[in-house]
Amino acid sequence: MSEIQKNLVGKNTEYAAAFTKGHLALPPAKKYLVLTCMDARIDPAAAYGIDLGDAHVVRNAGGNAKDALRSIVISQQLLGTNEIIVVKHTGCGMLIFDDSVATGLVEKNLGAEAKEALGAFGGDFQTFPQLEDAVREDVKLLKETPLISDDVPVTGWVHSSWNRDFPASDALSNKTEDSDRGQEQHEVMGDLIALYGDAFWLDGRRLIDVKAATMPRLRSAPPLALQRIEKADKPKTHEGWTLDSPSTTPMAVNKIRGAFAAPKKGETFELRAGLVSQYAWERKESIQKTIMSMTLGKDVSALFPDVLKNIATPDLDQKKLVYLYLMNYAKSHPDLCILAVNTFVQDSEDPNPLVRALAIRTMGCIRVDKMVDYMEEPLRKTLRDESPYVRKTAAICVAKLFDLNPTMCIENGFLERLQELIGDPNPMVVANSVTALVEINEAAPETKALRITSATLKKMIMALTECTEWGRVTILTTLADYKAADVKESEHICERVSPQFQHVNPSVVLAAVKVVFLHMRNLTQDQQLQYQRKMAPPLVTLVASAPEVQYVALRNIDLLLQAKPDILSKELRVFFCKYNDPPYVKLQKLEIMVRIANDKNVDQLLAELKEYGAEVDMDFVRRAVKAIGQVAIKIESASEKCVNTLLDLIATKVNYVVQEAVVVIKDIFRKYPGYEGIIPTLCKYIDELDEPEARGALIWIVGEYAEKISNADEILSGFVEGFMDENTQTQLQILTAVVKLFLKKPDNNQTLVQQVLQQATAENDNPDIRDRAYVYWRLLSGDLDAAKSVILSDKPAITTTMTSLPPSLLESLLTELSTLASVYHKPPETFVGQGRFGADAIQHAAIQEQMQNARENPIAASVAATAGTTQNNAENLLDIDFDGAAPASSEAPPLAGASGLEGLAGTPQRVASPVASAPQTSSMNDMMGLFDQPAPSQPAGDDLMNGFAGMDLGGASQPPPPQTQMHGQNGKKTNDDLLGMF
Repeated sequence: MSEIQKNLVGKNTEYAAAFTKGHLALPPAKKYLVLTCMDARIDPAAAYGIDLGDAHVVRNAGGNAKDALRSIVISQQLLGTNEIIVVKHTGCGMLIFDDSVATGLVEKNLGAEAKEALGAFGGDFQTFPQLEDAVREDVKLLKETPLISDDVPVTGWVHSSWNRDFPASDALSNKTEDSDRGQEQHEVMGDLIALYGDAFWLDGRRLIDVKAATMPRLRSAPPLALQRIEKADKPKTHEGWTLDSPSTTPMAVNKIRGAFAAPKKGETFELRAGLVSQYAWERKESIQKTIMSMTLGKDVSALFPDVLKNIATPDLDQKKLVYLYLMNYAKSHPDLCILAVNTFVQDSEDPNPLVRALAIRTMGCIRVDKMVDYMEEPLRKTLRDESPYVRKTAAICVAKLFDLNPTMCIENGFLERLQELIGDPNPMVVANSVTALVEINEAAPETKALRITSATLKKMIMALTECTEWGRVTILTTLADYKAADVKESEHICERVSPQFQHVNPSVVLAAVKVVFLHMRNLTQDQQLQYQRKMAPPLVTLVASAPEVQYVALRNIDLLLQAKPDILSKELRVFFCKYNDPPYVKLQKLEIMVRIANDKNVDQLLAELKEYGAEVDMDFVRRAVKAIGQVAIKIESASEKCVNTLLDLIATKVNYVVQEAVVVIKDIFRKYPGYEGIIPTLCKYIDELDEPEARGALIWIVGEYAEKISNADEILSGFVEGFMDENTQTQLQILTAVVKLFLKKPDNNQTLVQQVLQQATAENDNPDIRDRAYVYWRLLSGDLDAAKSVILSDKPAITTTMTSLPPSLLESLLTELSTLASVYHKPPETFVGQGRFGADAIQHAAIQEQMQNARENPIAASVAATAGTTQNNAENLLDIDFDGAAPASSEAPPLAGASGLEGLAGTPQRVASPVASAPQTSSMNDMMGLFDQPAPSQPAGDDLMNGFAGMDLGGASQPPPPQTQMHGQNGKKTNDDLLGMF
């Protein structure tokens, strides 16, 4: 062993004995790399303040970037460095020879064969004649190479390594006119030169330009370190560099620190820096910040490799955070997830059950196919784990595995094991097993994963009182779907489930109510009444919950009351509206109050509803007034009280109250015709009625009771004068009321009926109004007795104005209590498809339907698409462009001058054929053509009989003379009217 080797071994022994840095992490703590020369006279650690574990130092001849590129890529991609510092020094050997000198020495000392071997790297020794140019070239190479990220800062430095003669007065080329300022700048820049050498570049750009004349002369003196970088008693650190306190101005210190300050790269850069720190607390803090950003919706997936490095840790909190991150971003980095498999497998065998459960939960939540192959053995072990906490977690993991790979789940017997866990002594395990089996059964009914027997039923009922809230809801939902074998089993289920009525969670209460309500049907009537009384208090308690919970409870209570109206008959006061209730809660409470109204509480209810009539919320007041009318129709004994209450509200003369009251009284008249004595009171407010529904209601009352109203003709004549300005709904009521008035008082109202029929047929373009007018005209032209039997026939009395569901739909919704269907009052299949992704199926079906409609009627779809280009369809999620064909729901507006029905039929708008000029008569054909009868002639004057020429109002059946028809050049009747389609 040579002396050098002996010295090496001895010094290493001493070093190893005193070494205390074995805990340092593999990645450098300060995440930067220094590329410098291999010159034996330079100690980078001491010269540049690099402590053990701080940075990578790559050394080669001349500090050449091209030779070091392999090491730089490894340092950055595998070990996380994110900054590069290139340092060359004066007096470098690469300055004093060139390639020819080196090649000649190789050939002289090693022979011609060695010279040929130089061809392996092109014989380029990477010498450089100019130091500064060499730094620029290396910085440029590193910044332009695709092997290094664009956001990695690369800086170039020159280290003055020998003593020199340096005239301070000529140190700078950028002198200032101000002597004081110039002196200060000279001190600062001079200090920088003393600290870091003669030239300094940042990103390849020279900041300090030293004149060539002032460059130092080389001497054979010992090398000098960077004078201001050395170990100090109280070092000041800045961005990874250790500096002593130079005896310079504060401004100089700031500039020095700023020169080495890492560029600000944003939050991601800071998080990555912390994730690869050598200090455990710093890594944990960075992981917490990463999870915080992820929770706020920021994309931190770029940190996946750095977070993954922290997965192997004894800190349980940190492990949970890392696992949470993996679950969230596993799909974006499926290949890197496999690197965590070994940790998962080890954690699944950890002595701590929390760690075992966490590992199997995370493996199940990573929805990556490659993870499935590694789940088999850990899942098998955790399903039989001694800890119930681990078993309940593994039960849910089976359902997740089934979703990814059903075949593997069945072949390994996980389903059978899951069914066995229903009999587990721990209630949490039972609940999770039922949850997993229900989900598997819904996704694949053919597996019949959930099979309830008398034994499993007993286990589920026993676990019901001890498991969590979610577990109770799952078990209760399963019991509700279960068909009891006999009455005794139904009674047992109701008895064991009814204590859940007292649970604090509304979901558990509603689920328990559903179970008892469905199973008590098999019990006797007395038992049913008993359980109904038990249901009332928990349902009432739900009404005191938060508004959102209240609304869900109220919608479910509405369904229960439609099936069993007496459940809450004694709880009216609970549903009284509070001043701070949201509008949707108030309206639903009104609906329920009407449903539970009876003879015993009607007085209390009417007093409350009357108070609501004085509120400021217009919609709420209208609904309260409508509720009074519903109570009157529902409870005959209270009808008079209801009418008096409505009259009191009308007396307030509040516009919207009066109008809603008129509409409600119209419905009361249909049930109780004996209240016509209040009609004069209603007629006083004719001028205040401006809503079509209210005006139509009053007109209907006048026409229906025309024989009992002395001035009915005066009232209706006022409406007839403004007939053309009324809403369609009001016009129809005016037309019917005038015809009723004529049939009841034919002697005095012929002019009035003639006027309204003329306006409805000759001046109105609405097909509904024209059709009805022609029908009335036809009836009046025939036997008046027949017209009376049709128009004045007795109408069936209404029984209720409340909205009630059909029995079959109600029965279906009762099985869906506490679900979204019970809130919508719609069966689930109308808004949720079958299988796991039902919503997608529903949307896909709707899109397919619209595409089919577009294919079947491309012309109409094209017209609709053209007309709809100016409309905003952003609110309709199904408005999709089908290659120019709009969805079938899009409807083109009818063209001017065309029949409105043509647009409805989905056909192109027709263009009427040219016709000869017609005299000033009706501009359209009438409905007489349907009966092969001519239309009545146009009245020639104000004479009543001329107005009804050819119409025998006395009852004769002689048809009127035909109306003159205009013909085209071909002699055929024009068909540019409504009757063309016949």
